[in-house]
Amino acid sequence: MNAEEYANLENIEAEHWYYSGKRRLVRAWLRRARPPQAGDVLLDCGAGTGRFALEMADQCRVLVLDDHEEALRLLRTRFQPEQILSLAGDAVPLSDGSLGYVTALDVLEHVPDDAAVVRGFHRLLKPGGVAAVTVPASMALWSDWDTALHHFRRYDRAQLRALFPDREWELVQVNYTNVLVYPAVWCARKWRAVRRRLGLRESPVRAEDQLPPRWFNALLRAQFVCLAKWRVPFPFGVSLLLVARRRA
Repeated sequence: MNAEEYANLENIEAEHWYYSGKRRLVRAWLRRARPPQAGDVLLDCGAGTGRFALEMADQCRVLVLDDHEEALRLLRTRFQPEQILSLAGDAVPLSDGSLGYVTALDVLEHVPDDAAVVRGFHRLLKPGGVAAVTVPASMALWSDWDTALHHFRRYDRAQLRALFPDREWELVQVNYTNVLVYPAVWCARKWRAVRRRLGLRESPVRAEDQLPPRWFNALLRAQFVCLAKWRVPFPFGVSLLLVARRRA
């Protein structure tokens, strides 16, 4: 991401319904898959500002990985040097089977070879170890926001599911999230694209970078988190969540 995008994220992610809700629902699904213990090690890939890892630090040992200097600058203010990892070439400098958990929250869409990243998760996890990923869903929602964040793709359920083959992974959950807001997000992004084509003046601040009023923010977060805990297979959503255990 660009430096200004990290600044935007740092400013709103603590309270914004999407970012705070995403962290909350991933923690809930990790507990369902296998409750973390003090001796477990969790690696948060593409850790960004490090907020999710900080929220997990009272449950297990956490490591953070990122390859953007702006992210590393923020991580150095929040973690000990031995907790911060950088890629060694294309590989994570950890031993095979050394982790209990790997998380990648809105990360896979940023890398050209997402399948190689998932193979890396499999290498790093112990048998029974848990991977949890979130990604943006539906190419129908592709917009300037995806371009600004350097996304390569948005996913559908089948695409994300295919990255975790049955012979290697036991799926705990794979489902669309942010279901109820999909129509509003689709309309907002299409309208923004129309305005650009018409040469109309745009707001200097995207809706995704703004914190809604407190009551509305709480309502949006509640519906997001509540529905994301269901096992009902939704047909669409703004995002996708996958949780899987590594087979022996």
